[in-house]
Amino acid sequence: MPPLRPDRRRALQAAAVTALAGLAGALPRGPALAAGAAARPAWAAAWDGEAGAEIGVVVAQGASALRVQGRLAVPTRAHGLWAEAGGGGGATSVLAVARRPGDWLVRWYPDGRRAPQWQWAEPGRAFNGHVIADAGGTRLYTTETDLETGAAWIGVRDARSLEKLDEWPTHGIDAHELLWDDADDNGTTASAGPSLWVANGGVPTRPETGRQKLNLDSMDSSLVRLDARSGELRGQWRLDDRRLSLRHMAWRDAPVAGARARRVLGIAMQAEHDDPAAKQAAPVLALFDGERLRTFDGAPAGASDSAGLAGLSSLAGYGGDIAATADGWAVSCPRVNGVALYAPDGRARGVAPLPNACALAVVDGVCWAAGQTEAIPLNAAPGRDRRRLEPTALRLDNHWVGLAPTL
Repeated sequence: MPPLRPDRRRALQAAAVTALAGLAGALPRGPALAAGAAARPAWAAAWDGEAGAEIGVVVAQGASALRVQGRLAVPTRAHGLWAEAGGGGGATSVLAVARRPGDWLVRWYPDGRRAPQWQWAEPGRAFNGHVIADAGGTRLYTTETDLETGAAWIGVRDARSLEKLDEWPTHGIDAHELLWDDADDNGTTASAGPSLWVANGGVPTRPETGRQKLNLDSMDSSLVRLDARSGELRGQWRLDDRRLSLRHMAWRDAPVAGARARRVLGIAMQAEHDDPAAKQAAPVLALFDGERLRTFDGAPAGASDSAGLAGLSSLAGYGGDIAATADGWAVSCPRVNGVALYAPDGRARGVAPLPNACALAVVDGVCWAAGQTEAIPLNAAPGRDRRRLEPTALRLDNHWVGLAPTL
């Protein structure tokens, strides 16, 4: 990929300065909560607005609204976001990365005290939409694609400068989300050192055709575990159904009688079957318990649980995002306008209705699901505590991340 043109850099810098000027003073500075004050949930999110693609902060207001309290113009749609912890438990900065195939990464300071910090993809590489930090906050990791070969890589970056220090192969293609793990195979503090877990989506594409999916018969999705210090391959697992693409992931601690809790990895999947019926019927949840990678079906039509959740005949084979909840797992399913809920063992409970449901994030122990214009807490009865986004011209995108509650 050729280096970014200087005129595009100048235009983007100008847009960032304008957005930053408008943001100054918009977010509270200092302690996030005053004594006795009620906490309001807050998220860093991406959206499409009248002015184009943006990232920003959204805060719950009153009993039924979500209000934007700061925003930054970005050159193309953002995808994954990462809240960087600051003093007092709050987030002092937010990382956002372009939707695949992307060419930008940004660190944004919502309080307006510092200008955004931009980093462009190196020649021959494209960002795949996700970024995380290590436990100490000194290194960043991005999923990327080699535009010549299609191979997927992990970019190892200096957290201060955002510049690449190293890169490691993911042993697959179409790497998407990645997660940090300090635990060993038994769920205890790692003696072998930390790991990176990577979802190789396995869907072939080419730079000249963008996101167009090619030659799906050669799909090769896999779950990969890498040594987080060297990039060495520690394990790789595949599903029997090669047309299921592993996309997004979340950790959940599973209690074990008489032992330390064992971590279970939940994975949201997207089906790529040629047969429409097979695609519609495909599962959207896989669980990995450290030994086996298994899929779980959604609740059938006509089923319901004690919370009033109803099943659907199909989840359309498309899981948008995943989160671990107090009751198990949540997988957003935008193509059926709801969030599929599961027990910790993968047993389907039903679907919480939400138009265009996609983004999921846990704030203060509650999992919130967002559609394009509204959000709901998944611990509430269906239809209750629904919040509408203001201004209504905005359309929330695929992901958001929880921030420390604010006043």
